[in-house]
This record gives sequence, structure tokens and C-alpha cells, in this order.
Amino acid sequence: MKANGLEQLATLRERMRRDQAQRDAQAEQAREQAAREAAEGSVFAAAVGPVRALHRHDRAHVPRERPEPQPRQREADERQAMRAALSDEVDVESLLLTDDGLSFRRPGIGPDVPARLRRGHWALQAEVDLHGLTREAAREALVAFVREAHRRGQRCVRVVHGKGHGSPGRLPVLKDKVQRWLAQRSEVIAFVQASGAQGGAGALLVLLAPRAMTARR
Repeated sequence: MKANGLEQLATLRERMRRDQAQRDAQAEQAREQAAREAAEGSVFAAAVGPVRALHRHDRAHVPRERPEPQPRQREADERQAMRAALSDEVDVESLLLTDDGLSFRRPGIGPDVPARLRRGHWALQAEVDLHGLTREAAREALVAFVREAHRRGQRCVRVVHGKGHGSPGRLPVLKDKVQRWLAQRSEVIAFVQASGAQGGAGALLVLLAPRAMTARR
């Protein structure tokens, strides 16, 4: 038993010696690698000479594109002014004629204009459909449409307000309001109820003033 113990101890010592020798060899290799890298770095530095960092003044200054500002407050103010300017309660009954259908013309506009408008004397150039919109949304859409059509120099446009078949009580909710709103717009000089082929009681044909005429007002 004693001899076996001595043999095992000798074997263990030999294994530990070999492990230590291997570690020493690896450490020596690492030192040699570091020394080679340092020597190569010194050679490169000697070949290049002293260096210093340069301040980059040659970069082009490219200004960033900033998004266009959105005039949200102005738009809100315009909507508020528009709501105040276009009343739902204004009385236009005195301005509505009853010749062969509903029609409207401003003072100074000839009595033949509504009839000519109804017969298609002016070519239809644009249309807005207010179906399904709430009162406020319809008012804003109508104002924007009339303003843009007039800005483009368009004279004859159609406004579809619907016949009210989908409304509570099957009453045309927007019809009367659209008439009142149009009568309050300075760009509008006349309108008539559309013919059956053009929408009948659910639409209006609107005649806009020439741009020069509105500018003089």
C-alpha cells in the first residue's frame, strides 16, 4: 500500500511539472508575440515619422431640410371664422326664385342666368360630394371646394348634398344648409337645382364669379 502511494505521488508531481512547463511555454510565446508587434509598430512609426491629427475643415456644410411649418393655428382660426361667417340660420327665402325649380341669383345678376345655368350654358368643371358628412365637415368641405374652384378660375361646379334618403326621417339634412352656405359665399353668383340627369333634388349647379369680379368687391 505504501509503495503504491509513493508511485501515485510521483505521477502527480510529474503531471504538475508538465502542466507548469506548458503554461510557461504559452506565456513565453505570448511575450514573444507582443515583442514582435511592438517592434513592427516601432518600425512603422519610424518610417512614417511624427504625425498629428488634422482638424477637418474640408467638409461641406449641407443644411438639413426642415419640414414645412404647418400653420395649424391659422387653419384653426380660419375654420372658426368660417363657422362664424356661414350661418345656418340666415334667411335666403327672399333670394330663392320659384320659376321652374329652385334657383338663386345675386342682385345685379340677370334673371336669365339661372335658366341658362340649368340648360348647361356653362360646362361643368368640378364637383364635390357631401354625402355622409356631418354638418361641420360638410361646411368645411364646401368652403374649401368653392374657394379652390374659384382660385382655379372655374365657373360652373356641382355640389351634391343628397336627397336625405339615408337620414333620420328621410329628410334632406344638408340641402337647406348648403343653400344658405352658398348664398353667403361671395364667389357664388347663382345656383339652381340640378336636372334629373345631373342629380335632381340631390344636387345644385353653382355659377362662380370670375376671379377679377370677386377681386373688385
